[in-house]
Amino acid sequence: MTMSQDSRLRICLQLQRPGFALDVDLHLPGRGVTALFGPSGCGKTTCLRAIAGLERARGLVHINGHIWQDDALRQWLPTHQRALGYVFQEASLFDHLNVRANMEFGLKRTPLARRRVSLEQAVELLGLEHLLPRMPQTLSGGERQRVAIARALATSPQLLLMDEPLSALDGARKAEVLPYLERLQRQLDIPLLYVSHAHEEVARLADHVVLLHAGHVTAQGSASSVLNQHAQDEGVPSTVLDAQLTAHDEQDCLSTASFAGGALLLPNALHLPLGSRVRLRVQARDVSLSLQPLAHTSLLNTLPAQVVSVHAASPGHALVRLQLAGDNPDALLLASVSSRSARQLGLAPGLAVYAHLKSMALLGG
Repeated sequence: MTMSQDSRLRICLQLQRPGFALDVDLHLPGRGVTALFGPSGCGKTTCLRAIAGLERARGLVHINGHIWQDDALRQWLPTHQRALGYVFQEASLFDHLNVRANMEFGLKRTPLARRRVSLEQAVELLGLEHLLPRMPQTLSGGERQRVAIARALATSPQLLLMDEPLSALDGARKAEVLPYLERLQRQLDIPLLYVSHAHEEVARLADHVVLLHAGHVTAQGSASSVLNQHAQDEGVPSTVLDAQLTAHDEQDCLSTASFAGGALLLPNALHLPLGSRVRLRVQARDVSLSLQPLAHTSLLNTLPAQVVSVHAASPGHALVRLQLAGDNPDALLLASVSSRSARQLGLAPGLAVYAHLKSMALLGG
């Protein structure tokens, strides 16, 4: 069943359980990565399962012109009739089938008329060529999860759902899988709903963020705006900057990322093509301030800025809010300095300063 409207995800769901109520009203982009973000128990997984039809909530689920659920119209599609791919925390592969056969299982469930992602494309996107003859029990956790993602893609879903897909992996395996998730984000036109409670994962992958608390939406919008506000509310001061790669320096293994407030030099980004969008998380503790540009320093990144506000963050420390070059409201930065430094520099609203960042302190994808 279809409806004529712009490509959007329209999700309005209510579900009541003893001690918990889910009540969400979402207007989401019809492409890119939307993260459902929040602490354990806030309703992220319940919301995802209700969208998939695995939990029977009241309301509506409209996916880019397709009606999966609309109780007002008495329409409901069971899970097996919803064109979705679902990736769980655990890979849940068929242990008696090799990697190729696991992926072909998903492909065979998809009618020919609806196939948009070929087996070869899924294999290439997830880097699985050398793993196709292997059995699941011989794979690492990261490899198993990449196969699970490829199997979900092979169904050519209208919507891809991922429920904490990296939470069962250690740091090394997470680092292995994240670049493949970024590749999906860049190369596929399939909307992805990504459940996580990890700030850095969401900052790296998401275009749009829905912040949940106790089953209710407390904020939704661009990843940078929601994450910046959330970081301040949680007392973990950091800034998320949206940037674009504009140059590579092969000799020094550095890349230039340009954004509304200037440009920064990044390590570990040579593998990304020029023009790629990157999102950088700058922690306030990694920003130092001066009244003049520094000479003879190892710091590679210096940005002119103006002090917006200075607040006491904790005994002996101040949190400084900075407006970077220009008047773009998204070109903001936070710096954490000692109270003595704030006093000696005379930090006050309107003061022109220079913000210094170590390249190795920049986090992101």
